[in-house]
Amino acid sequence: MVKEDQSGQTLSSPSKLGPAERAEAIQALKDTELDILVVGGGIVGTGSAVDAVTRGLTVGLVEARDFASGTSSRSSKLVHGGIRYLEQLDFRLVREALIERGLLLQRIAPHLVKPVRFLYPLKKRVIERAYVGAGMMLYDIFSYTGLRPPGVPHHRHLSKRQVMRAIPSLASDALVGGITYYDAQVDDARYVANLARTAAHYGAHVASRVRVEGFIKVGERVVGVRAHDLENDERFDIRAKQVVNATGVWTDDTQAMVGERGQFKVRASKGIHLVVPRDRFQSKMGLLLRTEKSVLFVIPWGRHWLIGTTDTDWHLDKAHPAATAADIDYLLEHVNAVVGVPLTREDVEGVYAGLRPLLAGESEQTSKLSREHLVAHSVPGLVVIAGGKWTTYRIMAKDAIDAAVDALDGKIPQSTTQEIALVGAEGYQAAWNARGRIAATTGLHIARIEHLLNRYGTMAEDLLELVKSDPSLGEPLPGADDYIGAEVVYAASNEGALHLEDVLARRTRISIEAWDRGVSAAPVAAKLMAAVLGWDAKREEHEVQVYLQRVAAERASQLQPDDESAEAIRLEAPDIVNT
Repeated sequence: MVKEDQSGQTLSSPSKLGPAERAEAIQALKDTELDILVVGGGIVGTGSAVDAVTRGLTVGLVEARDFASGTSSRSSKLVHGGIRYLEQLDFRLVREALIERGLLLQRIAPHLVKPVRFLYPLKKRVIERAYVGAGMMLYDIFSYTGLRPPGVPHHRHLSKRQVMRAIPSLASDALVGGITYYDAQVDDARYVANLARTAAHYGAHVASRVRVEGFIKVGERVVGVRAHDLENDERFDIRAKQVVNATGVWTDDTQAMVGERGQFKVRASKGIHLVVPRDRFQSKMGLLLRTEKSVLFVIPWGRHWLIGTTDTDWHLDKAHPAATAADIDYLLEHVNAVVGVPLTREDVEGVYAGLRPLLAGESEQTSKLSREHLVAHSVPGLVVIAGGKWTTYRIMAKDAIDAAVDALDGKIPQSTTQEIALVGAEGYQAAWNARGRIAATTGLHIARIEHLLNRYGTMAEDLLELVKSDPSLGEPLPGADDYIGAEVVYAASNEGALHLEDVLARRTRISIEAWDRGVSAAPVAAKLMAAVLGWDAKREEHEVQVYLQRVAAERASQLQPDDESAEAIRLEAPDIVNT
């Protein structure tokens, strides 16, 4: 929505991330000496760009692949304090994350971040209830320490009868009672795309599919990077007073380009998740289960459940971590220990695998490695941010930019991101309250309006205009009834999606939610994108074929017994762009 002051002057308007805007951003990156260049388009990189640009700095952001194409789109989709860190006595991390949870829920992104209720099943009557209940009480107390309400209800104790009434699918002998508590959830990839767009809205020069291939140094000082536009195969230099390396599990690789040893190492831990239909498990809330290694979540996700996660060391290809048959069986085994009707492989709609960037050196077990983050000015002109967890991205970004501006001349304002709402957030509640009227006006079902509001906030108006101009764009995509054609067009024209995979895997979640993983939606979506991006028939067909090869390789890899054989099959599918 365009905002106007009392004189009618336009104050601001959300920036598009379309093909023309990408070209303009790249031209600006070539022509401008930036105050801050952020390398990495995941949650921390895009958050850093928003932090820097809202301090009034000249900012660029480049990402080698698509926004959130790595870890940031493959999480448990939770915004949470981390119950298990209480047991590790990491109270500072839990408190920090809970304060951030409340901020994201109520101020920064209420259209994207929503409360979600969980049950912790109890197996012992007195001691366990007292022990876990004390932890839950501490969790609630910490959530109030951010000088604002937590945004979710406090925990409650339930009897066995109350639990079974709420979750009929649980095996009656699996528990003696339970404790419910709230956290929050988010479409992680959509949030990152929204962050990138918010950075552009405030003036950052944002471009995906631009790979950093080296650093420019004057003496010992980093003064920029050598960049490669993978879409046009063009190489160019970007000059910056400070470069922020926010490349997650690729941190060590990026640091190696500087020719300096990093001050810390980042170790990758693989976590996989299963997606199953909502009707396979009858419950009004999610589950938190203890395992011998860590915890396991069963998370409500629209018309699905997410089940995860595993926690295993990973030393193979970072771009395409592969789930194995053993990973899938591990999750099914642990869930089936508490459900009345066991889940099988046939119940699994989708599977996805991601890598956590953990700070190495604390323990041999990845589940014990630190979720803290560290910032280092490893060489003059280069700040490295690594570690951390999705929920605390804003704090990580603030710390990284604080380190960068310490080396800049002049008085730089403090971070303001605790008050900066993402584009689409302002006015969301009013739009939500008017959803019935919007449905009546547009002729779309109210459930469709709610879906759009919870994905785009007030920018849902843009999609409704697309449908108004072409009613066929209001039709659902084949095999993916939750998504309409307008969302594909909007992803390509406004949200920086350059390839079919970007839309099916990240701007929407069709690749993990649809039974066929997007195979039937692919040709329809490619045709819609072609009209926006100017693809000819040959390019359109190529995009579809590469996507189908990806799906086939992922399915085949998930039948393999170990990481090495699963990776070998997954890597048989080509990337749409050679990164």
